[in-house]
Amino acid sequence: MRSGLIDRRAFVKAAGLTFLAALKPGALMALERTDAVYASGIRAADGSFALATVTEQGRIVDQVALPARAHGMAFSKATGKTVAFARRPGTYAMIFDPWNKAKPIVISAKEGRHFYGHGTFSPDGRLLYASENDFDNNRGIIGLYDSSNRFARISEYETYGIGPHDMTVSDDGRFLIVANGGIETHPDFGRTKLNLDHMEPSLTLIDAASGRLIEKHTLPPQYAQVSTRHVDIDANGRVWFACQYEGHRNDLPPLVGHFARGEDLTFVTLPDDTTRALGNYVGAIAVNRAENLVGVTSPVEGTSVTLDARTGKVLKVESIADAAGIAPASHGFAVSSYDGNFLGEHSDVAWDQHIVRIKRSAA
Repeated sequence: MRSGLIDRRAFVKAAGLTFLAALKPGALMALERTDAVYASGIRAADGSFALATVTEQGRIVDQVALPARAHGMAFSKATGKTVAFARRPGTYAMIFDPWNKAKPIVISAKEGRHFYGHGTFSPDGRLLYASENDFDNNRGIIGLYDSSNRFARISEYETYGIGPHDMTVSDDGRFLIVANGGIETHPDFGRTKLNLDHMEPSLTLIDAASGRLIEKHTLPPQYAQVSTRHVDIDANGRVWFACQYEGHRNDLPPLVGHFARGEDLTFVTLPDDTTRALGNYVGAIAVNRAENLVGVTSPVEGTSVTLDARTGKVLKVESIADAAGIAPASHGFAVSSYDGNFLGEHSDVAWDQHIVRIKRSAA
């Protein structure tokens, strides 16, 4: 599983006495009772930003201050390192150790670039890949960062598209999969989308060793305003992707699909009422490999949807106000919300858009 379950005993053992001694009694009790640990960006009640470690019961057990708002997360199960990427058009990424053994490392985007809020680790944890914007040339870029040298930037690949957002890597590390949202942006215009009348959404499969393009799946003209945004991989290596629609609000475009190498894209046919419940906007996607489930959330209409990964059939639709992040849980999915709820537990914070489930590798 790309973002695996963390065993409570392994977490406590890896954390050490210093970390545990610093926890408040309530947080320590929550940690002792949980079977899973997650990480997500938050905005605290005082307006500051942090990265929070949270149990499967929704209890916050630790926080690490962030320099600005975060967006997506990446986790290396080989090394235990976790990364919070700045929200577009931010220029920082912070790498931290969830077990508090080392000071966080903050890296900055190369001049002329900004981060797009997402990235992923190579399976061995040696490389961090980050989606970036070469904004003056309107090119999507993957930045390569060396974890053995304090995450120094060592190279870059093209994404073969514009507006790359989320990305992932195949389990064997051979391929990078990028969701090119197809939307042109420039930091001089903040978060304004500059080309909604001629978007170019696509999904690309890239050789991780060379940066060579293996496959490019450009969405058909009738779906040119369906921005491909987030991706995850199921147990069979199939890539699932989720979209955000930039067209007329009354349209009912496809929002979820999947593909494997050598195949065309396949869109899941959602019932019209489910598409409406998602508000033409999927903010996050996650795969629960153990149960063959795909989960998506939308903060627009406050909805979480669970699909059968084998058939694409809708299994469950839940109304969750301000639904934000989603990640696999012991059963089904953990869902967070902008209004402070995480699996039904309320905290005086605003959870950000994405969750990552973290696991310490065996010693």
